[in-house]
Amino acid sequence: MAERILGKTLATVSLSVALASVTVQSSGCCSIPACRNTFSSCGFHLSSNIMSSSNGAKGNSHNKARTSPYPGSKVQRSQVPNEKVGWFVEWQDYNPVEYTAVSVLAGPRWADPQISESNFSPKFNEKDGHVERKSQNGLYEIENGRPRNPAGRTGLIGRGLLGRWGPNHAADPIITRWKRDRSGNKVSHPISGKNILQFVAIRRKDCGEWAIPGGMVDPGEKISATLKREFGEEALNSLQKSGVEKRELEEQLHKLFSQEHLVIYKGYVDDPRNTDNAWMETEAVNYHDETGEIMDNLTLEAGDDAGKVKWVDISDQLQLYASHSHFIKLVAEKRDAHWSEDSETECRGL
Repeated sequence: MAERILGKTLATVSLSVALASVTVQSSGCCSIPACRNTFSSCGFHLSSNIMSSSNGAKGNSHNKARTSPYPGSKVQRSQVPNEKVGWFVEWQDYNPVEYTAVSVLAGPRWADPQISESNFSPKFNEKDGHVERKSQNGLYEIENGRPRNPAGRTGLIGRGLLGRWGPNHAADPIITRWKRDRSGNKVSHPISGKNILQFVAIRRKDCGEWAIPGGMVDPGEKISATLKREFGEEALNSLQKSGVEKRELEEQLHKLFSQEHLVIYKGYVDDPRNTDNAWMETEAVNYHDETGEIMDNLTLEAGDDAGKVKWVDISDQLQLYASHSHFIKLVAEKRDAHWSEDSETECRGL
């Protein structure tokens, strides 16, 4: 009971901070030139909009986490209207569908047992052995032994395709360079006048959507290691390289991932795999190759979960998996790169 009250208290505080952040940004964005270059405030804005709606606020809520059919199945979620996403909105008739994929129930090493199993006693909201069960967004509530999605209702309970009850942590490396012409000069957009930034994108095998080449954080693994490993596996096909090729690849990756970087976003992700009891969280980090020399020595080759890989020009026309378009926009803003032909778009909220 005490844990539940504490969770509600923290959620209320988070809502107040989130609303304050949104108010400040919306009132001063277009009048303050520093808006585009204020990385920390823009990063918080994305998280605020999602999290505030879980507390009953009238704002953006997770959308992809309410779509049907559930990925890799024919399961239809119970429909959740925008005004009833938040847990603090009373809804006695809420009747979510229960679904956990067979691949998860089979008990692979990356998945938790069922909550009902007697030998399973997870320590939610803390480090549980090598498994990180703390959320980037603070404490989450536990109801009937199950963790509750901090962003609100999804129309589905269980774990779906996700292995962990509660937060499932991922890492997304955003590798960028400037687009250049044949003479090596930066290419600027003819309308915005800003230089065009490119990033390495993969096409996911599971859904066919283009995405940042990220992946799940292994138990006990540091985020920095996950970022490098996932980029190597998905964008450079490192798993299929010979011993000599792997050593050469590791040298180049070390140069790229040991330089100064930007943490673009940390927290909840609006992902179609999310459920009421399991959800995706990520840390998106930008590694920028200013001269392009490091990436010139690395040949892109799709591997692991990636069907294709290529350099993609960054703009507001991108259609990417989950919340990845938001992350890419934040990178463009921080790097003062081209994003939209409409100058007003850069001053709107995410």
